[in-house]
Amino acid sequence: MKNDETPAVERYLPLKPNWFHVLLSLATGEQHGYGIMQEVLERTDGKIRLWPATLYGTLERLLDADLIAEVKLRRSADGEDARRRYYRLTALGRRVLAAESMRLEDLVRVIRAKRRIARSEA
Repeated sequence: MKNDETPAVERYLPLKPNWFHVLLSLATGEQHGYGIMQEVLERTDGKIRLWPATLYGTLERLLDADLIAEVKLRRSADGEDARRRYYRLTALGRRVLAAESMRLEDLVRVIRAKRRIARSEA
């Protein structure tokens, strides 16, 4: 990551959980709102449910922050609903997701180290 990009990325950290889950859902490609909602539900074993009002409010805020963009021109696959709005990560969104993922991985490393210390003292 370049130094001049760091402040732009860091101002979003730590990410709100809803933002993180939406960005993570878009990491592998374009997705429509219902698809994002379903992926988050499946990935979290039903622990996190993005209800429509929450999801679409989150999508609007992510659009305003330039972390995601709406896909304007998209080939429609057979059976797809043309009314669906598809979203993708922006370059900034991808950098923010990477930075947040690294932050969370660092946190998990600290937790694991603390557990090892606590077990060895018991």
